[in-house]
Amino acid sequence: MGFPENFLWGGAVAAHQLEGAWDVDGRGPSICDVLTGGAAGVARKITDGVIDGLNYPNHRGIDYYHTFREDDALFREMGFKCFRTSISWSRIFPNGDEEEPNEAGLKFYEELFSDYRAKGMEPVVTLSHFEMPLHLAKMGGFTNRKVVDCFVRFATTVMERYKDLVTYWLTFNEVDNQMNMHTPIFPYTNSGIIPNPDDTPHEVEQKVWQAIHNEFVAAAIAVKRGREINPDFQIGCMLSFVPIYPETCRPDDVMLAQEQMRKRYLFGDVYVHGEYPRYLLKWWERDGIDIAMEPGDLDAIKDGIVDYISLSYYMSVAVSSQGSTLDAMEHGLDGLVPNPYIKATDWGWQIDPVGLRYSLCEMYERWNKPLFIVENGVGMYETPDENGYIADDSRIEYLKSHIAEVKKAIDLDGVPVMGYTVWGCIDVVSFTTGEMKKRYGLIYVDGDDEGHGSYKRSRKKSFGWYQHVIATNGEEL
Repeated sequence: MGFPENFLWGGAVAAHQLEGAWDVDGRGPSICDVLTGGAAGVARKITDGVIDGLNYPNHRGIDYYHTFREDDALFREMGFKCFRTSISWSRIFPNGDEEEPNEAGLKFYEELFSDYRAKGMEPVVTLSHFEMPLHLAKMGGFTNRKVVDCFVRFATTVMERYKDLVTYWLTFNEVDNQMNMHTPIFPYTNSGIIPNPDDTPHEVEQKVWQAIHNEFVAAAIAVKRGREINPDFQIGCMLSFVPIYPETCRPDDVMLAQEQMRKRYLFGDVYVHGEYPRYLLKWWERDGIDIAMEPGDLDAIKDGIVDYISLSYYMSVAVSSQGSTLDAMEHGLDGLVPNPYIKATDWGWQIDPVGLRYSLCEMYERWNKPLFIVENGVGMYETPDENGYIADDSRIEYLKSHIAEVKKAIDLDGVPVMGYTVWGCIDVVSFTTGEMKKRYGLIYVDGDDEGHGSYKRSRKKSFGWYQHVIATNGEEL
């Protein structure tokens, strides 16, 4: 009983949040390069190009582009069995629509993945993690069918180049985030849809749904191409999974929770079953959504079923049919209310370890595919003590409680879980706020929101704790 011997313990990051070097070695600007810094309650702004004098945190990240060997040595010291990162699309195709890739970008990732291998870490690689070339976004992002071809060319190029270095691939990161359609950052980062203040709500929804269809096609073609390149590839999807509870057993609350959960379920339903569920077709019919499909699209989706499902898990939420008492825009949910039985972080994310076990059970029973937890962690305000040390006991408790629930899902519920990677295992720029002070890492990085600091790395208390968890294969938490 317990975690399998080949369980993939590790950490997870995204290229745009840690690499920096945003204009180095031929890299073109990506959509995250025009996102300004924000804060808790202060949205990041999408600017029309890079504007002098504004703070763009992703431009510097934590300079992993130049420090990866030293950082990877720390990950190896923790005992990582795998490491999840992404390939910055605009490092490989700076504008996105070139016929030939940027060799300097290809060489960087070849060196990076080789370093993971040399240090005993299995690369887990996301093809698209909010890193579309800005040029493609200006073409309409995934609302433009041409971008499907650009993505397939990119995916085929990197899978062919790294076919002997990478086994585990993911297509689109947290593709279901954009179900929060009316918070611009989500359709923008998922699909490259630049917000237009003149669009009506229906026009926004039409654009997002068209982009989602095109992404389903692009992902499915990439899965099929990958299997042709290397039949040993394991190619999965990546969902942001947030269980939605009814506030009470009032039947209308239960029905609302089910309806809202479909916003999460529909992506897995398509990735696993290879077709659009009937409830989604009814949804489009009811809302007047007209999807432009090309001949062969539905066949492509059917031929591109994933091997496994990966997920991020940070929180659960609750809904009430009696109306919202929280900002429903935060998650794109109707009737969002606080759950009085669980605590929340400083950013309002509700901490619910049991919800992770519940989610694993729901996902496996619905989709019957192996599951891979590729993001789980907690953002905290942290200040080193007089000795430069951070005793992050609250983070240890958060991770311990969630890993304990994963173990229950394996032992008691029979859920096949492939691995667990701590999100932001080293402090990085926060995606949602652009902050450095929202720290997830087990490794502290001495940098602030404005880019000041030495950027020196140091081990937090959680570093040694997680090291022991991996060494005992999760038996000692």
